[in-house]
Amino acid sequence: MSQKPSVPKGTRDFLPVEMARRNHIFDTIRHIFNLYGYVAIETPAMENLSSLLGKYGEEGDKLLFRILNSGDFLSRVPGGDLSAGSGKLDGDSGKLANMICDRGLRYDLTVPFARFVVQHRNELVFPFKRYQIQPVWRADRPQKGRYREFFQCDVDVIGSDSLFNEVELTQIIDDVFGQLGIKAVIKLNNRKILTGIAEIIGAPEKLTSLTVAMDKLDKIGLDGVSAEMSDRGITEEAITRLRPLIEMEGSNNEKLNTLFDIFRESETGLEGAREMKQVLDVLDDLDIVNDINFDVALARGLNYYTGTIFEVKSAEIEIGSICGGGRYDDLTGVFGLPGLSGVGISFGADRIYDVLLQTGGFPQTVQSTTRLMFANFGDREAEVCVKLLCGLRKSGVSAELYPDNAKLKKQMQYANSRNIPYVALIGEKEADEGTVTVRNMITGGQQTIYQKDLANFVLIR
Repeated sequence: MSQKPSVPKGTRDFLPVEMARRNHIFDTIRHIFNLYGYVAIETPAMENLSSLLGKYGEEGDKLLFRILNSGDFLSRVPGGDLSAGSGKLDGDSGKLANMICDRGLRYDLTVPFARFVVQHRNELVFPFKRYQIQPVWRADRPQKGRYREFFQCDVDVIGSDSLFNEVELTQIIDDVFGQLGIKAVIKLNNRKILTGIAEIIGAPEKLTSLTVAMDKLDKIGLDGVSAEMSDRGITEEAITRLRPLIEMEGSNNEKLNTLFDIFRESETGLEGAREMKQVLDVLDDLDIVNDINFDVALARGLNYYTGTIFEVKSAEIEIGSICGGGRYDDLTGVFGLPGLSGVGISFGADRIYDVLLQTGGFPQTVQSTTRLMFANFGDREAEVCVKLLCGLRKSGVSAELYPDNAKLKKQMQYANSRNIPYVALIGEKEADEGTVTVRNMITGGQQTIYQKDLANFVLIR
């Protein structure tokens, strides 16, 4: 019995109409990136595990897809570890996974970018502004809006401490979603503010536990976050002092003024508040269409963020973040180049697709780029069409020949299903006279012209 075809959970095939919509997203984002002076790079789908592990926090490491070593990978595993079974894959004592896997699929594009910068630092000009549109993989539980394979569209600038980079990235966010017709809420915070909060509630050593728990606020709510913090060893007194800060309301300036008051004894917190105020003050003078919300509870769970952090949500559809990112001051340091600050954001193309699909925001797309199709009336006529096709394509007209001498009704149905706007008819009479009858598949009208005028006829319509 034949096997039923399928793809792994959390992955998808894309039909032509879906690819047309996805390319609309990619083309829009790429255009904006180029408009701001960023250049494209690519990195491999897999990285050395040593490059990936320890960069995403304990939960991120668990979601890495590991690649088995080729050859006799079990020869390096001591008998005791092997007999312990898969239960020790990630345990401290067995470390079986690290013995049989040297590589993994990339979890994001930022860490590979840091590796790229260090490896190619003598070939780059700093500040280096790059963008990257490629897939990433996470061994997450598939659900609505969450996939195991998905595309990220990253834009970063590295080698500059200037907060004007944060301003520019916010403008890019606003331009991209403005061009796509998505109403969004741009949330901003600063990791130094979170450090200050950890200090004033009496839990400075629990910053990582604090941010990991707060990053789940949208998923499990404030009570769930409080329970997780308690499980992570944060005292009830600290949690009680934290709750009103997480629930803080008011304008961006009102929230900042509150923080300036409570951070009198936290220099790190004050520095974060000052940075946030500088960014927001500049943005206030710009023509930003989407809402900008300074959110004290925004944490972003990745360990490498050190300054401004971004998260963007749809204002119309309940779905996870559609864009996020932040500043990282020393991510290149783990690869041997310390002190090189960078900041970047990542657009989630797959969630953006879901938003546009639900809001009806996609333009009227077509499954084919073909502008004109030649009907096939037989070998002699088809040879005439093939010669004309060469000239049309050189003139920039996307055209094709129906390959089989089928009934004309079937050929027309094919053109309609492909949304091809024009069909060229060259029968025996047209082949002898050097003419062609062009049918408009939208209006149903048709016109006979000379074959030499066909390219111009299609181009001006």
